[in-house]
Amino acid sequence: FTRLTTQLSQIPGVQGTAAMTGLPPFRQLNANDTDFEDYQAPPEGPFENVDYYQTVTIDYLKTMGVPLMDGRDFSLADVTGAPVVMVNETLAKTFFKGRSPVGRRLRTGGPNAPWLNIIGVVRDVKQGGLSSETGTELYLLAEQGPKVANFAPRNMNIVVRSELPFDSLAPQLQRAVQSMDPTLPIVRLRTMDDVFGASVSRPRLLAQLLGTFAGLALLLAAVGTYGILAYTVTERRKEIGMHMALGASRSNVMNRILGQGLRLTGIGLVVGLIAAFGLTRLLQTQLFNVR
Repeated sequence: FTRLTTQLSQIPGVQGTAAMTGLPPFRQLNANDTDFEDYQAPPEGPFENVDYYQTVTIDYLKTMGVPLMDGRDFSLADVTGAPVVMVNETLAKTFFKGRSPVGRRLRTGGPNAPWLNIIGVVRDVKQGGLSSETGTELYLLAEQGPKVANFAPRNMNIVVRSELPFDSLAPQLQRAVQSMDPTLPIVRLRTMDDVFGASVSRPRLLAQLLGTFAGLALLLAAVGTYGILAYTVTERRKEIGMHMALGASRSNVMNRILGQGLRLTGIGLVVGLIAAFGLTRLLQTQLFNVR
């Protein structure tokens, strides 16, 4: 993976390359027990368990555009240095309330595993889907895995940041992989927009269905309103004829017939706007980054 990301970063037009075990914004929860130094879980929790372990290469934050909120990012010196780890904001707030986790230690592999120094706090990244709450997450350095934990991921996601069009960049990525190992498969080569679109496909389908049924309801309401108005006019034909025989103008008749309906429409608009305002507030709490 290090050789591959290095080779991909040398392609003209590539601004950053990184590898990771879990590709946001949707991945499976792995919920690993984790030891935090000097932390005693209260009876009601939170207990020492982290929702997501994310193994990444050095340039992960730069390539993915994830801001560092406190401390520092992984560096080349960490490859041969002391074991280090980064955590997200939710983990920092959960286990280090009111304190900075930078400089503290945690352990990921049981009592015989080495302690890892927390060097940075990363802004929260959605991992369990856009509609789910952000879970606790820690970032392990892939280049340290073999030395620290005798572990290296068997599968990783490779991400490439570039301003080049996808169609022109994709063949170069494929050639770079095949030059290393012609039998190595490339699974689902796609843009991050496609990744994001796939993660919201179910909510999008539900929204489209809701929109379709809402349009159908509006159409039925319009047809029903027209039917009621037409029936009312038919029933009052004699009355309308008498008014016109006594000198009522066309506009007087129109105002008389439509006035009653418009009064009901006005009441409906007021009630509907009040209800829509309340429901909009409710919907805003159910949607991610929607104002």
